[in-house]
Amino acid sequence: MTEKRKSDKTTNAKANRIVYSEFGNSADPSAFERPVQELPPNQQNVRVQASRKGRKGKTVTVITGFQSKPETLASLLKQLKAQCGAGGTVKDNEIEIQGDHSQKIVQALVALGYKAKVSGG
Repeated sequence: MTEKRKSDKTTNAKANRIVYSEFGNSADPSAFERPVQELPPNQQNVRVQASRKGRKGKTVTVITGFQSKPETLASLLKQLKAQCGAGGTVKDNEIEIQGDHSQKIVQALVALGYKAKVSGG
């Protein structure tokens, strides 16, 4: 009952073989990324909104409308978290800060040169 196994090289070659690819080489993900146009802060219209949807009743302040690179958002997130004394994250080109800190965030963004408004009620 002993069976001969095929060598691992042939099975790996078959597993990694691309039969059809519509958009070219998928091994280079940078080819599919869209360039992000980085606008100066005074040209960005930013909205600040407190939201509870999809967060099991927890209030989160969501800041949307950024047109900047992820590195810029990460540094801005760090400043806003320190200003509010709360945690937060960047998701889908939006900044989320834990808790309702709408007024503090608008004041901080205006001081940094952004056109910020409170959105929603």
